[in-house]
Amino acid sequence: MKRSLRYLFTAALIALICLSADARKKNAQGVVAGHPALAPYFSDPEGDSLAPDNQGFIRRWLLLEPILKPNRTNTVFTDSYIRETFGQEMFPGYLTVLPENGKSVKVGDETLTWHALDSKLFNVKLYRYATGMEKERYGIIFWAVTVLDVPETLENVRLSAGSNSASMWWLDGKEVLILSGDRRMVMDDGASSRLTLTKGRHILRCAVINGPGMSDFCVRFVDESGKPVTSFKTLNK
Repeated sequence: MKRSLRYLFTAALIALICLSADARKKNAQGVVAGHPALAPYFSDPEGDSLAPDNQGFIRRWLLLEPILKPNRTNTVFTDSYIRETFGQEMFPGYLTVLPENGKSVKVGDETLTWHALDSKLFNVKLYRYATGMEKERYGIIFWAVTVLDVPETLENVRLSAGSNSASMWWLDGKEVLILSGDRRMVMDDGASSRLTLTKGRHILRCAVINGPGMSDFCVRFVDESGKPVTSFKTLNK
């Protein structure tokens, strides 16, 4: 009897070690390797930092798995609706804590994970992200976060964004732009007031809410003449 128990214990231990090794291997392969449907639109981050593309669009993001928020139509996304929805703390520190790749948060009854990804396109394909992660694609809220590393102070710049559908944007925890209504993603669809990005690190957050249809966003900083700002980097956090 004791020998049988030893055999069972040994077999269970070997199985546990194998499962742990498989998990480490999957983590080493990255998010995209584990979800090949993401490959046309995203890549796993390489290197500690990534500059905006030549048009200034920010491509490195931490994306949270979509939060369920059923809406049968996008026409309800007024300024007041968006501010009320995003004014509720959906998870602890949602506007203060810097998320980490692979870490999870509790949102209602759901446990959702943050994933670090680089967009292969100027616009971040949120619908494709949800599809590739085998998550709900409609009636959802997406959260995206990136860290800006600014080598020299940038004055009188504007955050310029587009989203499908409505979105809100925060810089260092302060609202800087809201895009309301049932809209398609258009480059530079809305711009913030003038901002100063001091030398150092800043946290840019956005939330995109959508009922039916596609979801995506694009964002960059532009100077007073409307030219893209590319003299900073985004960090792999």
